[in-house]
Amino acid sequence: MSIDYQLVVKKSEEYRAQIAAFLRDMVAIPSESCQEEKVVQRIKQEMETVGFDRVEIDPMGNVLGYIGTGKHLIAMDAHIDTVGVGNIENWNHDPYTGFEDDEVICGRGTSDQEGGMAAMVYAGKIIKDLGLGGDYTLLVTGTVQEEDCDGLCWQYIIEESNIRPEFVVSTEPTSLGVYRGQRGRMEILVSVDGISAHGSAPERGDNAIFKMAPILLELQDLHLRLKDDSFLGKGSLTVSEVFYTSPSRCAVADGCSISVDRRLTRGETWESALEEIRQLPSVKKAGAAVSMYSYDRPSYTGLVYPTECYFPSWVLDEDHAACRTLVESFSALFNQKPVVDKWTFSTNGVSIMGRYDIPCIGFGPGHEDQAHAPNEMTWKDELVKACAMYAVIPSVYVDKYVK
Repeated sequence: MSIDYQLVVKKSEEYRAQIAAFLRDMVAIPSESCQEEKVVQRIKQEMETVGFDRVEIDPMGNVLGYIGTGKHLIAMDAHIDTVGVGNIENWNHDPYTGFEDDEVICGRGTSDQEGGMAAMVYAGKIIKDLGLGGDYTLLVTGTVQEEDCDGLCWQYIIEESNIRPEFVVSTEPTSLGVYRGQRGRMEILVSVDGISAHGSAPERGDNAIFKMAPILLELQDLHLRLKDDSFLGKGSLTVSEVFYTSPSRCAVADGCSISVDRRLTRGETWESALEEIRQLPSVKKAGAAVSMYSYDRPSYTGLVYPTECYFPSWVLDEDHAACRTLVESFSALFNQKPVVDKWTFSTNGVSIMGRYDIPCIGFGPGHEDQAHAPNEMTWKDELVKACAMYAVIPSVYVDKYVK
């Protein structure tokens, strides 16, 4: 099929106002993890309005919109849950009412990641308007619980719905770059036990908080020694939470635990990350228990789909057809080469490619540094350009890379 790229760009520009209005509608609906039902219904309504061939909501609560019936299944994904707003005093505008001018839209979820959803839905409309179908089926997913447990939604889609696309475009924010990988992560619990005693005679007890102190220092040092990778960068860790148990404020603490946010570079595994901590002298001396967290929070539908809090790193080769498709699509639409890079944070790609080896590639409107920040915003020009990209990617792929 011959694609009139400039017509696609023009058509996307024509939908600028509709894309913005749809995004603001989504932002106006609070949709933190496990509370996404209303925004999912709003997305379903918009997909049906613009002409998707089929729209479903699966038992977990993900919304799945289909265009076409060809044999090559290509998926595009946006998680549509958000984090909370944090300290409301840090916001210049109501995070749900938002703010809009000629250039930007401000509000919780605009960059992370409902902007990607708005652009995808109107890309579907452009495919219909311009007859850009082919021997493909486009699956547009609005997925839940990513902020709570990235990739869990795709574990469900792949394992339970038995859906395996040829590749998936993640629409997480990339500032319109093509992103082909990310570090993985895991959530680790380190716990030590003590013996309580009256605070007036601490020598009678065994203070668990004091036992944790050298572990914290050795973890700080371990962070500096973690494996590095030329593309993904260095593994890292930080202590994100501290817990304790004690009979009272006038007693020796009899338990202390910490949460460790561990970022995994290429070549690191959950086993190696746990073992590094277990082998620290202070951990051995304290007899500390080192384990991985698990996640079993119900989705908004009530479905519980438990998993370990392990999210593997992944890298797609720059010569892979999915990566080349996006680079060629961007170049044809905008007469320039895109930046090809990686995310700093984690995405649903941890399951799509990290667990299941389904090729994943990223391209999204919005900026990574807006994620989880007060006064989060996205840029209208990026929404429009992303919409044009999503409209041509399936055709470029089946025309150039499918034999």
